Amino acid sequence: MAEPIPCEGSDPTHPDRYVLPMADASDRSTSRRGKSPVGVVLARWRGHRRMSQLDLSSASGVTARHVSFVETGRANPSRELLHTLADALDMPLRDRNELFLAAGFAPPYRSAGLDDPQSAAIAQAVDRILEGHEPLPGVVMDRHWNLVRANQGAQELFGRLVDLDDVAEPPNVLRLVFGPLRKHIGNWSELATSLLGRARREAICGIPDPELERLIDELAELAPATAHPSLALGPVVDVAFRIDGAVQRYFSTVTTLGTALDVDLQELRIELFHPRPND
Repeated sequence: MAEPIPCEGSDPTHPDRYVLPMADASDRSTSRRGKSPVGVVLARWRGHRRMSQLDLSSASGVTARHVSFVETGRANPSRELLHTLADALDMPLRDRNELFLAAGFAPPYRSAGLDDPQSAAIAQAVDRILEGHEPLPGVVMDRHWNLVRANQGAQELFGRLVDLDDVAEPPNVLRLVFGPLRKHIGNWSELATSLLGRARREAICGIPDPELERLIDELAELAPATAHPSLALGPVVDVAFRIDGAVQRYFSTVTTLGTALDVDLQELRIELFHPRPND
């Protein structure tokens, strides 16, 4: 196993030996009762990944004793150690920032998004994707399925179905599908459950954050109880919009930024709608 990464406050000549500050009785009691703020975050993500402390030790190259000491607050983690544990847990950038804040460090990842001047080239690329897809619909959504950008094709399609002026800002695609768009979707029963499952799968690193989890749970109450898509529907579950007495079917493709180091950019998804012939 790899050598443990020293924690701040450890003896540099003996990385596995900790120099612990003197603690009063309340500190010792807190250590016995539960975890440190860092430990709470780590334990939550170990739960998400179904990893024990020993599993995390094996994945990260950090001794199990070291992991235990960090979680219980008996050792203060260094920045390097936090990065190592976050990598082993495959944590998204937003949660890595939470981990660093819990340890008393400034968050390492910025959260500026497409409108930041440093993201100009990325914003231009996103706009080219949307413009290049005209006249077909294309949208950009954040981690909660709120619309960030939409091309003219998307604005025209949704504008024919709902009064966009009556939609709360920012428009939320999930709420639209389970709300005003529902009566315009011919295959809503098949789409609804599939869409909620997709929302879970496409969450950053596969784990919906609490706000998205609440939204999914809320909308799940409206979804049909038995709506598992049939294979007879074809290779994909599309959306069948009823427009002016005709049916227009679309399936979609989703694009993300593969190497984002900005929290908001990591969470963006570009969804392009493609026509599918009616059977």
